[in-house]
Amino acid sequence: MSTNSEFQKKIKKAERTAYIATAFSFLASILLLFTVYDPTFSVFGKKEVTPIYTEVVEDEDKIENGIHLRTGLIDAEGLMTVVNNCTNCHSAKLVTQNRMNAERWNATIKWMQETQNLWDLGANQEIIVNYLTTNYPPLKKGRRMNLTNIDWYDLKE
Repeated sequence: MSTNSEFQKKIKKAERTAYIATAFSFLASILLLFTVYDPTFSVFGKKEVTPIYTEVVEDEDKIENGIHLRTGLIDAEGLMTVVNNCTNCHSAKLVTQNRMNAERWNATIKWMQETQNLWDLGANQEIIVNYLTTNYPPLKKGRRMNLTNIDWYDLKE
């Protein structure tokens, strides 16, 4: 049977072990943070890091084959007005996928002004709506075409 003092020694040893483990975990966390913050951090010295993106776009507003390369928008009257006013907050893809008529675009713009802090577009609103309705008009959606030439079979129970 162990005495009370032996039991106290075991408790103190366990507390020291827990303290050391906690300190080690803290230091390891700090080291991990340094490594994540600066990947060049190393106890062996700094290493040269090659940047991931090395391509420099010289002409952001270049148009090829009737498409504005940076945004993917169709080159037409009002393009740069749309680019300058719409792609500041979201991608051009978000704009073009909506395919609304003029009434719905005007309502959406009004909603963005009331709830999303969109500035007053002034005369640009008509240019933007005309561009979008002309180049990205609503699509007529309906049911898919009926299936034809299908070799149907009966399910057996």
